[in-house]
This record gives sequence, structure tokens and C-alpha cells, in this order.
Amino acid sequence: MKRITVLMLVFALVIAFSLTGCSQPASDEVSGDMTDMEYVLDKGVLIVGITDFAPMDYKDANGEWIGFDADMARDFAEYLGVDVEFVEIDWDNKIMELNSKAIDCVWNGMTLTDEVKNGMECSNPYCNNAQVVVVPADVADKYKDKESIAELTFAVEASSAGEKVVNGLGYESIAVQTQSAALMEVAAGTADACVIDLLMAGAMIGEGTSYPQLTYTVALNSEEYGVGFRKGSDLAGKLNEFFSKSYADGSMMEYAKKYGVHESIIPQ
Repeated sequence: MKRITVLMLVFALVIAFSLTGCSQPASDEVSGDMTDMEYVLDKGVLIVGITDFAPMDYKDANGEWIGFDADMARDFAEYLGVDVEFVEIDWDNKIMELNSKAIDCVWNGMTLTDEVKNGMECSNPYCNNAQVVVVPADVADKYKDKESIAELTFAVEASSAGEKVVNGLGYESIAVQTQSAALMEVAAGTADACVIDLLMAGAMIGEGTSYPQLTYTVALNSEEYGVGFRKGSDLAGKLNEFFSKSYADGSMMEYAKKYGVHESIIPQ
């Protein structure tokens, strides 16, 4: 009888220990209970996924990230009370980078496509844009409409709005890593043309720029930029609040004029 009582006591202790162990959440479960904003505030830094994309995100002579988006992201981090860190990403993997928490947002002149809106929690649109065809200036007169460019081979950034438009029109394309690389393909003569964002074209091609021999002709669409966070993130609403404040106090337009995008800003 005594032996049975001891065995029952041991059994009860094992069960109690097992239940206690199961009730202790793993560290990732604790972080999973946080809102996205709490997660960023807890680690003290907002990690911003970008590519090299003037005039939105690019490096100055000292290697510091600047541009309209970079400056706004830096101010937003300050608004939250955290530091900011910029990380260059493969644009093709932007949603995966977000979901893995390698970055906290994608803030890089990102077009609000259906794919983006389905895969991310997006801010209100803040900037108008279009996808435009860039060709050598000495042949630009030949390419003034969609019909005249149909036989060209286009360099496009992989998984970009430009690639989507080109593929949707049935044009031949070569996918490269960035829009900057797409411009280089045209400058080198390895692609007939490229399709990039209008705002980038305004900053990067023509007289007084890095590519004075290139120009843009046909606009293939119209679109809007937004910032993407993890699906369900409360940071999107916080950014909308910040956008409204920065538009009202004039700081958004001040940055926009600094980088030449003021005519494209959407009132907040």
C-alpha cells in the first residue's frame, strides 16, 4: 500500500512538472504577443528596407543614406523615439524580408500594387508616380507611343511595377536587380530601353545627371507610392498619423522640394 502511495505521488509530480513546463512560453511566443509597434519600441530601432533609388533612397559622398524617403524615415523613427537603420534588400524578396523580421518596413518609392497590398499592411499613398520608357536621346523621336516601342527589349527591375507593366503589355524584358542596373543596361547598349519610375528618371537621366545621353518618352501607367509593414501591423496607422503631421507642419514639402519631388506629393 505504501509503495502504491509513493508511486502515485511520483506520478502526480511528473504530471505537475510537465504542465508547468508547457505553461512557460518560449521567447518567440512572448515577442509574438507584442504589437508591431511594441516590438520596434522594445528593440529601439526601426529597420528600413530599401534599394539604391534616387531621389528616394541613395548614398551621399560620405556613404550616408539620403533622399526623400530616407529623410522621412529618419524623422518617423525619431517620432517613434527609436533609432533608424537602412538595409539594402533584394526587391524580389521584400515581403519575405518583412515577415522574417529582417526589416520592419519597406520604404523605397514602392508602388501600391495588388501584390503589395495583399502581402503588406500599407500606409496611405504619399506620392504620385508613373512607369516610363527610357531610351537613348538620339533615337527618342522614334519611340513616342506604345506601338512604336513594342519590338524593343526592356531592362526592368525584378518584381517591380515596371516589370509588371512590361510583361502585361507582352514586351520582351530582361530582369535585373535594381532600377539603377536597368539604366546601366541601356547606357551600355545591352538593352534597347528600360522602364523605371518617373521620379527616378527625373533625377537620374538627362542634362546635368549621371546619364545625360538618356531620356524618357512614353508613360505606361499612373500609380502611387506607399510604405509597407508586416500584415496587420499597427505601425501603418502610426505612419499615417506622422504623414498628416509632417504635411501640416510643412516638413514633408520641405524635403520634397529638396529632392525635386514636390509636384508629385499627395496631400495628407
